[in-house]
Amino acid sequence: MVRLGFIVALIALIGILLSGLAAYRVHDQELAIDGIALARAIDVHASLVQDRLTERELLARVASGLFRAPSMVKANMLQPLRSAIYAFKTDFVVATWIARLRPNELTAAEAELKAAGFTNPQIRDFDDQPLDIKALVKPINVLMDVEPRNPETLSIPGRAFDRHSVVGPMLTKAMAEAKPVASDPIPLLRQNGPIGVALAAPVFQEGASEPAGFVTFSYELSSLMLTNDDTSLFAVALKDPRDSNDEFTANEQGVVTSRAVRQDGPLPSMVRTVTFGGRDWSLDYYAKSNATVRAQQTATIVAAIGLALTGIVCGLFGYVAYNNLRLSREIEVRIGFERRLTAVIDELNHRVKNILAVIQSIVTRTLRHGTDIDVARELLIGRIHAMSNVVTLLSESQWQGVKLKGLFESRSIPHADRIAVNGPDITVSARAAQSLSLLFFELASHSDEGLSLVGKHPHIVANWEVNGDAADAIFHFRWEEFNTSQATRRADSDFGLILLDRVAPEALGGTAKRYFTDVSYVYELTAPMDTVVDMTERDRTEQFSAPLRPVKK
Repeated sequence: MVRLGFIVALIALIGILLSGLAAYRVHDQELAIDGIALARAIDVHASLVQDRLTERELLARVASGLFRAPSMVKANMLQPLRSAIYAFKTDFVVATWIARLRPNELTAAEAELKAAGFTNPQIRDFDDQPLDIKALVKPINVLMDVEPRNPETLSIPGRAFDRHSVVGPMLTKAMAEAKPVASDPIPLLRQNGPIGVALAAPVFQEGASEPAGFVTFSYELSSLMLTNDDTSLFAVALKDPRDSNDEFTANEQGVVTSRAVRQDGPLPSMVRTVTFGGRDWSLDYYAKSNATVRAQQTATIVAAIGLALTGIVCGLFGYVAYNNLRLSREIEVRIGFERRLTAVIDELNHRVKNILAVIQSIVTRTLRHGTDIDVARELLIGRIHAMSNVVTLLSESQWQGVKLKGLFESRSIPHADRIAVNGPDITVSARAAQSLSLLFFELASHSDEGLSLVGKHPHIVANWEVNGDAADAIFHFRWEEFNTSQATRRADSDFGLILLDRVAPEALGGTAKRYFTDVSYVYELTAPMDTVVDMTERDRTEQFSAPLRPVKK
């Protein structure tokens, strides 16, 4: 009996020890998994919020850059931009044109507002109080156009916002910094309207040192913060930039309100910072569930089960060992997946930002001051089409490169039927493909002018070859347009010259030259093959696309 009691006691002791160990491990693992899931969800949310803010700031920059009116004293300045601003599909509440008017322009401005059919065409203060125009000695900022036009917004034009406590400083800062500036959170449209943020982008006329006015877009905070997600692991709040003790939160209906942060209240689980309108905004994330309590409950259940099954300690031990091994592998796989997903997102953000930067450069240089709008529109559409085509080709190859001959397809290169392509079918890197696609479009788009020499269109030959071995291999590209001359060929644009002579050669780490012969126009590009192919980029992309495997024990 003593021996049996000893064995039973030993089994009970082993069961208690194993149950306690299992409960402790499960507690830690639950906390680790919940922490990883919460941190990943918060990082993804903050990244999405930043992307939305970047899109809306880009809309303001593009809209301000499209103004090309000789006079800013108009009540229909947004008319040419309506299709453009709606094409972005941003959820702005109201877009406005605020003109910076001199005192001698206010009478003409009132006449413009009256002719446009606005409810109150009188120039007045922001609160609809009368404004002594005769006493003004310097320019004021007057709202002259609004979009959308509806009964609620028709009464806004004619107001001067210089003395507004929020809009006034925003416009002053935008004028001083010459770039889009965001305001503090304010009620939109009316005093009790939805809380939002206004973004003002200054508009400069050619040769002017001060802005002629501002394009503004107003957005609700709830849509910018992405707050209406009932299934998320957290609640998000925006820290009030004017008072660190206040923050803005949204309910299930998306209504944003301000609340004071309680000193004895829960601290945010994490804080992330996003940039918008030249300012940093802090997002406080509060976990919706208590991970510690849930982990303790799970650990208690495991301990109870272990104590109840002390009679079958071997089975319990086997179960716990198997469960611990499975959970450990799942955690390792999740950690590896999260790390690789973060790297993939960072890589994708880097590539998207590079593409957006290229497109912004294309738009800025194509729509420069003094450019014929028809020619600029044709070139802009073609250049963006060339970028879109190379992105499509890269997506089809999972960003592992593009066949060089594929860049000469007729869907992206003008007059592809006149181009004789000859060269080895090499695969170039994503970065090289973007530069070469724009380069080929620029060359082809300027080859359609001449019925020269013998009255025929130019015949184009595109040749490339690779000389040398391994690390010393050199890529040679030659573009030659026969039956053309300097007098008949369309002159390269400023953007085209920069691309041909500097951007493309520098991107590939090589050199370029262009010249006319007696019967042709020639462009030559020479670059090392290791930059054209870029095996480092390809290896990194293949690593991202490889399937994830659990770590072998």
